[in-house]
Amino acid sequence: MKTHRIPASRWLLALIIGLALSGCSTLLPTSKKEVVSDWNSYENAVMSLSTIEPYKATRADVHKEGLDPRLNPAITVMHFGDVLQRFAAAALIKPEDVDRGIRDCLHAGKQCSGYAIMVKKVDRSRVGSFWLDSFNFKRETVTTGWGVDALLVFVDDLLVYQLIGGQPTINEYEVQHNPLGPLQGWVDLVPQTLSSRRRDVAGGVRAPSRDST
Repeated sequence: MKTHRIPASRWLLALIIGLALSGCSTLLPTSKKEVVSDWNSYENAVMSLSTIEPYKATRADVHKEGLDPRLNPAITVMHFGDVLQRFAAAALIKPEDVDRGIRDCLHAGKQCSGYAIMVKKVDRSRVGSFWLDSFNFKRETVTTGWGVDALLVFVDDLLVYQLIGGQPTINEYEVQHNPLGPLQGWVDLVPQTLSSRRRDVAGGVRAPSRDST
């Protein structure tokens, strides 16, 4: 009894058809960008930061909450000049209308410092047609995530001011159309190449010297 072998070309064709019918979206690339942090959401970050109360918490208390700049890459240490730039508008407001913590910081001068906290967690996924994406005709990207931005101000080692903000929800959709597909990059390079050559030619032309007359 003879066994019939299916040609490799048919297996390849069957695979291509199967991928085309399935949409192949799972084969598209994904990426993730984040600052290492124990917070898993914007709400979680705000709740954690809200437990630190100005004029009650010390720098040591802040560090116990995992906000030690020596261990946490999301924190930038600010000297008085940095803090002063954040509160430049306070000079235009009456002293009695300025928050107590800002006022005490400005009076303390170099004894005032701060922690700028910035945590952002973003996921980027390419969606849509695998084939249009692979051949660069159309690329669709969905970006989701969240970000928190906080400022802690100290006078000596006492926390005197706190400010919390950021983006509770990041949800962006981007689509890029390239009519020429894989040739689009080459076409975009043509004007740059021609412009570069024109500059080279113009730079190589020298005015005739007076001695030649």
